[in-house]
Amino acid sequence: MTTQGGGLHARVLERLGPAITEGQYPAGSVLRTDELAQRYEVSRSVMREAVRVLESMHLVASRRRVGVTVLPAEEWNVYDPQVIRWRLAGADRPRQLRSLTVLRSAVEPVAAGLAARHATSAQCAELTENALGMVAHSRGHRLEGYLRHDIAFHRVVLRASGNEMFARLGDVVAEVLSGRTHHQVMFHDPDPAAVTLHVRLAEAVRERDAGRAEALTREITIGALQELDILDPPPAAPAGS
Repeated sequence: MTTQGGGLHARVLERLGPAITEGQYPAGSVLRTDELAQRYEVSRSVMREAVRVLESMHLVASRRRVGVTVLPAEEWNVYDPQVIRWRLAGADRPRQLRSLTVLRSAVEPVAAGLAARHATSAQCAELTENALGMVAHSRGHRLEGYLRHDIAFHRVVLRASGNEMFARLGDVVAEVLSGRTHHQVMFHDPDPAAVTLHVRLAEAVRERDAGRAEALTREITIGALQELDILDPPPAAPAGS
């Protein structure tokens, strides 16, 4: 029963969560648990569990005698990987990808510089292994294999920084990279220059060259923003604005 309930509430979340982040339920909307349970054909206990998860993401607030109220986007936990995934699946994807990529450009170069100072030999080996894995999967439309090594590479950089706050952003970066791939906001084969930058970054960290590691990572994130401009451009501003 526990497994079934977990499966049911996860299924509800995958429908209700995106509906909230897409704006189908605007901020201030009051949702009734019994009505939601009927709509999604689940028990009220399953619906309450789903609501508790949404509350933990700060998408909704539950109040006795009021119901479940949708909170403003400013209050959402925008670092929650599931919230990121839902928002990247919606119409707001171009803006979301830019916002997250700008976050990466602010954090990852600094993390890479720290990694060059603090990475263990095992972490250096992981970086090299994943950089070579990216090279091996960079041709022949093998994006899923490339993505696996790309995510692992950036997780190691953040973890090797020695800063636990940076390390916790690994899931955020993973969702950004996954979202780019799964929503076709990448070329069929990765940019060779970007692949080479990852190899050079692994070398810079291994050689304890913090300045070069930071500069190379900045190039990687700038390149990611430039790819977005080509593949998922922001909506044109209204005429006369």
